[in-house]
This record gives sequence, structure tokens and C-alpha cells, in this order.
Amino acid sequence: MGADAGSGGPVYDSVLDAVGATPLVQLHRVVPAGGAPVWVKTEWANPGGSVKDRAALNMVLDAERSGALRPGGTIVEGTSGNTGIGLAMVAAARGYRAVFVVPDRTTTEKIALLRAYGAEVVPTPGLVPREDPRHVQRLAARIAADTDGGWLADQYANPANPAAHATGTGPEIWAQTGGRITHLVAGAGTGGTLTGAGSHLRSLGVQVVAADPESSRYGGGDGSPYYVEAVGHYLHPLTDSDDWPAVYDPAVAHRTERVGDGESLRTLRRLAREEGLLVGGSAGLAVAAALRVSAEAGPNGLVVAVLPDSGRIYLSKYFDDDWLTTLGFLDAGPGAAGGGDPLVRDVLEPDAPGLTVAPATATVAELRELLEPCDPLATVPVVAPRRTGETTWSAPDVLGTVSVGALAGLSPGDRIGAHAGPPPVTVGHGEYRAAADARLDAAGVAPHDPVLVLVDGRAVALRAREWLSRPGPR
Repeated sequence: MGADAGSGGPVYDSVLDAVGATPLVQLHRVVPAGGAPVWVKTEWANPGGSVKDRAALNMVLDAERSGALRPGGTIVEGTSGNTGIGLAMVAAARGYRAVFVVPDRTTTEKIALLRAYGAEVVPTPGLVPREDPRHVQRLAARIAADTDGGWLADQYANPANPAAHATGTGPEIWAQTGGRITHLVAGAGTGGTLTGAGSHLRSLGVQVVAADPESSRYGGGDGSPYYVEAVGHYLHPLTDSDDWPAVYDPAVAHRTERVGDGESLRTLRRLAREEGLLVGGSAGLAVAAALRVSAEAGPNGLVVAVLPDSGRIYLSKYFDDDWLTTLGFLDAGPGAAGGGDPLVRDVLEPDAPGLTVAPATATVAELRELLEPCDPLATVPVVAPRRTGETTWSAPDVLGTVSVGALAGLSPGDRIGAHAGPPPVTVGHGEYRAAADARLDAAGVAPHDPVLVLVDGRAVALRAREWLSRPGPR
């Protein structure tokens, strides 16, 4: 355990003793005028770089005590990155082998960190039904069962996950604020942080607010894909049942703040440039929600938001201007390629509200009825069907396209999905037209090929590639 080294700070026997006791930092420039102070729990100060270090260590210690994990064993987990990184750090410090199954949408930085700790990484498709054997959790469970000495951490059902926050994170925040905290804001991935820290602080009279991506099922969204990693609940349209993590208790939160990807990502960039805090997407989500809570609570409140990780593992995404611009989250800057040319949205004629789409499960007869009358040369996006009504579609939801004219030769009972072409290429509405045109040229996109236009990662229009060459305002 740690020993006090006087004014120089603590000295630890092991890196694992440094888990927890993370600082609170007050925000200044992004907080709304007249709002409650907002303090943030800087969980990237944990030695593995995220809030998941707490759960990882507690789960391993609990498994050692119970005998589920024995000396020389192998730690196995399905993870989007941070829990795996925490477990990899613990495995290295305590002499275990580690194998992690990660979805293919995980950042390259996270995968590199897992391998840096000596862990084996098994990539798998991220957007598959829960029943698919390639699903992150199913594949991890199978590897653990097939590995001699394998132990599945199972952060989604392991009670040691929320327990780490009920005995650590929650009491720390109460002590650090001197009991003055009025609101806790935290996102839910597995739900361990919100459930554990939230239950402790709620018992002391604190209002608990869950921050959730707008399309996440936790807050009542349609379950479609979103771009903020490691938080919320995605539901594949072909999954039979909407099963939530066993460790997540939704009754802990008094309410949920649903935040769109664009607001979350622009907030995290403001934190870097206005507060000097380089944080990840789920932290941007939590602060965006906390700023709303601050405005409501007024100057007598004290809002604490849990910031799960650092932006250093998202440099190739959330802090990459090109990545954000091509997905429609950001307008191209004056120094970007094509500067001075119109933006894509400048040459895109206005659409009627909503984007006409064809669910992949719809029949040809149903689509004909939906589209009549319609230009036979028109092309329609084919999308993954969902259980609830939606008004916008995430780019990964667009499975392909179908030409209206091609319907004439098909049987009325045929499913549209069977006749869809490949997914269309995408452009962001804030790209310079010339830069987008050059990018599509390099990709070999023909003039009549369909192009999907994105705003905040969601489809707003489908056009033939040739419209990019039309004159626009200058």
C-alpha cells in the first residue's frame, strides 16, 4: 500500500495502489452565466487512464478472493477499450495473461494501448446482433470457456463493477465537495459508475442525472449507432431482445439528459481549447449534460460530472478535423483543402423535411406505394429497420441504395434488402465542395453514383455525385 512521502506526494508499493483518489477540477469558461458551479471528476488521472481502472482492479481482486481467477490464469473480456486497458494493466502488474475482444470501431489508440500492456487483441464486428457468435460478449465468453484457467471479467454482470464506485468514486466525491454536491452527472456504458456512485450519493440527498447519447436505448432512443464511444446502449435491429447490463440500475438516476453526438463532440473540443482539459467523447457528453443541469440549478447548486477518460486515445477521431468534417460534425476551416470554394450544403438544394428511406425488410409492393408518384431515376437509401419511429438515420444504418426504376422488374413480394446496391459514399455538409469532389474522384465514384450527405453523422440527403459539380454561391 501507499506510504506518505511528505510534501512530495504518496509513494506506492504497486501501480495498482494509485487507482482512485482522482482530483476534482472546477470549470470556468464553458459554464453558463448564473449557473451552478461545475466540477469534473478527472478519471483519466487513474494510472491506466480511465474510470474503468476502478472496476478492473475490484473485479480482479474479487475473483482472486473467490478462487475464480487463479495464479497463472488468463483474464478475458469483451470491451470497447477502457475496461480492457484497466484489466491489461492489472494483469501485467499481477502476472496474468490477458485476451480482449474489441469491436472494430474501437480507436487505434486503444488497441495500441492494449497491446502495449502485452494483451492479445481479438477484433470482431461491432454492429452485429447479440445472438451472433461474433458479438463482442459472446465471443469473449467462448474464448474464456475454451481457455485453460480462463476467467471472464464480465463487466456487464459482475457486481464488483458498481461496488468499486459505491465504495470509492461516490464517497470520494462527497468528501471532496465537503458534502456540498447537489447534482451528479454521469454517463452509463455498463452502468457501473452511475449505479455505484449514484446510489451512494443519492442516499445522501444528491440528484443523480444520467447523460445518454440521443439514440441510446437507455434514454428512450431508437438504439441506432452513434459516434460517442464507451457510453449508452446500442441495439442492433436484428437482436431478439433488448437486454440491458445486469449491473445497471436505471432507477438510481432521477432523470436522463439525452445529448446528440454533435453537442457532445463540440463540447469536448471546447473543453480542450477553453479549459485546457483534453477528454474523450463520453466526457464531452457528461459535460454537455452538466452544463444544462448547471443552468437549471442556479448559483446555489454544485454539479459534479464524471469524466471517464482522456482525449489522448481519441486523437484520430474527435480531434481530427478531417474526420469530423467528412462526417458533418464540423465545417472545414479556411486553411483546409478547397478553401474559398462553396461548402457542400451551399450547392445542395433544400429538401422536404425528413429523408425518404426504404427499410430493408419492406417488400417491393410496399415501397412502390410509399414512393408513388416518384421520379423513376431517383435512388432511395435502404436502411436497417428499427422497432421505434425515427426521423434521422445514422450513416452505419444505411445499408445500401435501390433505384426506383429498378422496382419495375421485381416481384411485388421481394424484400428490398435483397436488391440493394452497396452502401453509398458519404460527404459532410460542411466540407468544401472541391475537397469532397477530389476525395470522391480518388475513390472512383462515378458521376451518377449515389452520395449520402451527413449532418452530425446522420443522413440528410442522397444525391447523384454530379451535383457536386454544379455552380454554387461564392
